Amino acid sequence: MSGNAARAQAVHQIINQKPLPAKESPRLEDLWADNVFNLSKMQASLPKSVFKSIKNTIVTGEKLDPTIADAVATAMRDWAMGKGALYYAHVFYPMTNLSAEKHDGFISVQGDGNVISEFSGKVLVQGEPDGSSFPNGGIRDTFEARGYTGWDVTSPAYIMETDNGSTLCIPTVFVSWTGEALDKKVPLLRSIAAMDKAANKVLKLLGNENIAHVNSSCGAEQEYFLVDANFASQRPDLLLAGRTLFGKAPAKGQEFDDHYFGAIPERVQVFMQDVEETLYKLGIPAKTRHNEVAPGQFEIAPFFEAANVASDHQQLLMTVLKNTAKKHGFVCLLHEKPFVGINGSGKHVNWSVGNSTQGNLLDPGDSPHDNAQFLVFCGAVIRGVHKYGPLMRAAIATASNDHRLGANEAPPAIMSVYLGTQLEEVFEQIKTGSIVESKQKGVMDLGVDVLPALSKDAGDRNRTSPFAFTGNRFEFRAVGSSQSVSGPLIVLNTMLADSLAWIGDRLESELGKGLDLDTAILTVLKEVMNAHGAVVFGGNGYSEEWHKMAVEERGLSNLRTTADALPVLKEQYIKDLFESTGVLTPVELASRFEVYAEQYIKSIDVEVKLVISIAKTLIYPAAIEYLAKLSSTIASLGSMGIDLDKNSAKTIADLTNTMMNAVDKLSHASKKHGFASTEEELQYYAQTLKPLMDEVRVSADAIEAEVADEFWPLPTYQEMLFIK
Repeated sequence: MSGNAARAQAVHQIINQKPLPAKESPRLEDLWADNVFNLSKMQASLPKSVFKSIKNTIVTGEKLDPTIADAVATAMRDWAMGKGALYYAHVFYPMTNLSAEKHDGFISVQGDGNVISEFSGKVLVQGEPDGSSFPNGGIRDTFEARGYTGWDVTSPAYIMETDNGSTLCIPTVFVSWTGEALDKKVPLLRSIAAMDKAANKVLKLLGNENIAHVNSSCGAEQEYFLVDANFASQRPDLLLAGRTLFGKAPAKGQEFDDHYFGAIPERVQVFMQDVEETLYKLGIPAKTRHNEVAPGQFEIAPFFEAANVASDHQQLLMTVLKNTAKKHGFVCLLHEKPFVGINGSGKHVNWSVGNSTQGNLLDPGDSPHDNAQFLVFCGAVIRGVHKYGPLMRAAIATASNDHRLGANEAPPAIMSVYLGTQLEEVFEQIKTGSIVESKQKGVMDLGVDVLPALSKDAGDRNRTSPFAFTGNRFEFRAVGSSQSVSGPLIVLNTMLADSLAWIGDRLESELGKGLDLDTAILTVLKEVMNAHGAVVFGGNGYSEEWHKMAVEERGLSNLRTTADALPVLKEQYIKDLFESTGVLTPVELASRFEVYAEQYIKSIDVEVKLVISIAKTLIYPAAIEYLAKLSSTIASLGSMGIDLDKNSAKTIADLTNTMMNAVDKLSHASKKHGFASTEEELQYYAQTLKPLMDEVRVSADAIEAEVADEFWPLPTYQEMLFIK
């Protein structure tokens, strides 16, 4: 079937299909956490002493009592089998931004040939998948295959239902035989512990006595695109790279702002309801859904959860989105920039810290200048972002996210802090040595009697800031839509732990000199602002003036590409940060540089191969076929004395030759090897191969604009974005 015929058939199928019927929605209370082995289900199935022990571990972070494992395993197995599960899986999170799992049956064959169901505490606590094929960044040789998974009791087990059956899934850590972390969960748990320790000391110095375990919380706003599977199956670039490597912009994009918060298409809404029902059964508190800015783009956002659980749930959410999309005839695109010329997708990570006794430590209350505790923790964040901004950039560095950062749709690659008018005034006053007053919240009178008065926050929001304070949390807006949130959370927790440890030491020193607490706090915060206030910026982060000021006047880093950002992981001060906090050993940190660099290189390598293949086997034949048809028609009509303009044929021929010349250059450049270092190879891919791919695309997209639609082999932007 020719390309256009396949496209026409796809369009026909899409416009004539009906959405899957929406299921009758059960009560939320009946759905909620039905497939989760949570505390309430543990309480109902475990002996009181066992439940008390495991609850203490989950709630307070106490060390797990290994003697309770058998009782928990039996109860977990019985619950899972009662819901139809015959298999269990240790789910872990390797350094790929993806999830991994190995399924094993509860079956145990007996000597007499019969079978029983079996699931011991030993199996629950520890598993041993073959670790040889997971990235390890040089921690071990490929032939060294042993790796261990270990039960994370703080993240509840759950049932994953599919049309083919149910599986008990147990969140775990993943480590090497020699004990190094091969995953994203171990460093996250360590970063939480480091932050808890440092926060505990500061809270005591501030006069608190009853201090519960301090944890970070996360609420991640997930953006994504939906493309009909009939179209996606005809796009090799979408299938293998997750983004379109070719495609002429449609006549209409997002310029009318008519998609953002618009009416959700019926078929998409049925999909969303199906997603949400699954998420609720998994205990994932999905709260908000809406159309995003670009056509075909949507968002789902959950409530805040404890960071470790939120990270696991975020991975699950991405899996549910992709799997449910298939059921509804869609492909869910999580790539940061699937389509050129319209907005890409991010994952805004809303991050805060707190505990059950002092509450949210980043909540200023009604008047921040009266809340010394809040100011101390906010000051610690400011210091952390200024000192470790390049690390924050490295934590969100991927080949896909590079397409989004720095454009006027996402924050720049320069890490800065937006505080809002009120807080910025307070910290400016701190720099002078005293706090006089701060702007208060107000009320807006809309001038219409039937409308209620609306409360007005003391400061506006700033969508151009990569790291913005939004009332009681910070929003890390630069995180990519396909990323695991663990990496950014590890960095935020660790830099906060470092800053709180520094502030704790400084407060201790000032109090030791005989200063009262308020004066000591003011002294330390003034020192923070004098040294690190340059990172605070409330203006337009998109402007060229800010980019120049940030680098030249304020000394901030502008790491535009992943190739620029990843080498930060090799800097000595970054090694010192992770080693001093106990979050990553030097070996583990070095492995992450190698793994993330390899992922960047391989991602672009796949795209290079696709660009060459699609240009040669799809676009070039289409151009030649149309050119032959056009030339034949011109010649035939010319023989009849009808003279047609030949410029169109010449334009197509010229563009085709230009494209193929660019393909040859790209093909030749892609064969280069023998780089002196990983850093040199990264830069080659960023500065040489990526521009050459763009060069091929410019000609190809221009060819698409000239070739008759019936000859074009690839589903177009207009079709993929607007036909649902």
